[in-house]
Amino acid sequence: MSWTLEQAEDHLLSLELFGMKFGLERMRRLLTVLGSPQQAFRAIHVVGTNGKSSTVRMAAAILDAHGVRTGAYLSPHLSTFAERIRIGDTDVEPDAFGAAVERAAAAAVKVDRTLTGGEHVTQFELLTAAAFSELAERGVEAAVVEAGLGGRHDATNVLAAPVAVLTNVGLEHTRWLGPTITDIAREKLAVVAPGSTLVVGELDAEAEAEVAKVDARVVRADLAAGAPFTGFQRSNFAVAKAAAGEFHGALDDAAVLRAASSLTVPGRFQITAEHPLTILDGAHNPSGVAALVAALHDAVQDRPLIPVISVLDDKDAAGMLRALVPLAAGAVFTASRNPRALSPATLASLWSQLSGPPAEIEADPRAALERARALAGEHGAVVATGSIYLVADLLSEPGRRRASVL
Repeated sequence: MSWTLEQAEDHLLSLELFGMKFGLERMRRLLTVLGSPQQAFRAIHVVGTNGKSSTVRMAAAILDAHGVRTGAYLSPHLSTFAERIRIGDTDVEPDAFGAAVERAAAAAVKVDRTLTGGEHVTQFELLTAAAFSELAERGVEAAVVEAGLGGRHDATNVLAAPVAVLTNVGLEHTRWLGPTITDIAREKLAVVAPGSTLVVGELDAEAEAEVAKVDARVVRADLAAGAPFTGFQRSNFAVAKAAAGEFHGALDDAAVLRAASSLTVPGRFQITAEHPLTILDGAHNPSGVAALVAALHDAVQDRPLIPVISVLDDKDAAGMLRALVPLAAGAVFTASRNPRALSPATLASLWSQLSGPPAEIEADPRAALERARALAGEHGAVVATGSIYLVADLLSEPGRRRASVL
């Protein structure tokens, strides 16, 4: 009998002690043992600083609406690792996920025996291999795949996809990807296969200069084509639509509209209540929060807004808070269950230095959200943001979430 979802998640969580290691050799060996499942389908490979998960879901929905058997691979997850593998418009079944991870784990045992220097297949490598294995098992014709971190050394960079996507480039993960937009763009664009098609969203001049160097046909998404979405999701949908069109050929307007109308993107401007208006959004860097703020202007209008905020210690917390201060009537600082979450007191101190309005501290995320709702009042608004891990804590059933900290 195959592993259950719980057994698969236990195994994945046990791999965190090996941390995150760059390089593709372990991944290539792992896929070889599994029979090279990544060669069984064509792919759209999505890289970028913000909007990757939304763009993946949108492109997959558009292809699915055109009758293409489509799968997707996303990261991170909110409640369960199984959310990272999707067939059509649904997450893979728990039993199928368990079986896929068990197959990849058995292959990893063989690969680990060939490695030296204490190396092991990492959590993300095993999860990515399990995803490619399951997508191949299901006979998908198209896989829309989200890169984990960067591109060049990311475990997903084994696809040689005919279509790659660069959503945007901002300063994030500078410890691994380099200190400038140029460095980061170069690392992300390393996934682009020679002679393929690269679809890009809105980029600044530094990123555009790197795009000009790739050996690919470059397609710039028409950002006006993002209807019926608004705010930052309008841009993401425009990019997804362009990518799907490059992959599939001419698109049917009715099918595109059908895909858009049926689409949900958990944790991205997700409205969970109306009185007060309560929005959960996983923005976790200054450019992401700036896009969120632009969307909030339209959604919140003249309601008093109380943000609930948690930020990880490797993020630009000051940059994010600076973007939120002008809209806020107050704030509640908390800490997600991720051990890398900054202390609420540290965030409150930064907020004060930025001349933010009066703020409160509530260590428990759910209590923080309820406190913010009370402060906002029935006719106010609340947004929980700063970390996808905060959103995950708020959306998951208490005690049920199996979260990775990587």
